[in-house]
Amino acid sequence: MLVLRSAALFVVAALFEIGGAWLVWQGVREQRGWLWATGGVLALGAYGFVATFQPDAHFGRILAAYGGIFVAGSILWGMVADGYRPDRWDVTGALVCLAGMAVIMWAPRNGG
Repeated sequence: MLVLRSAALFVVAALFEIGGAWLVWQGVREQRGWLWATGGVLALGAYGFVATFQPDAHFGRILAAYGGIFVAGSILWGMVADGYRPDRWDVTGALVCLAGMAVIMWAPRNGG
């Protein structure tokens, strides 16, 4: 159950961080306005709180593992939101990052 909770929190974190960054990008770079950028800043702020709900108490481990989710999630977000078409190296890199995330986060440990 802890693995499912942790995975769900990673997905929520990715939605807030990637979505927030995308909203800032749209607001500033695509000139959609400051409301978009402000929404992005608020989402990025919310992302900062999500990691605190992870069951593991080690900040460095959580953020390092989340990096894999961020990489894969960013590619997925680009596909859905911007029509980005990843090549085989994008997909391979994302899978390597996800494998690294799983090792960092869920490898069996003795005492922590």
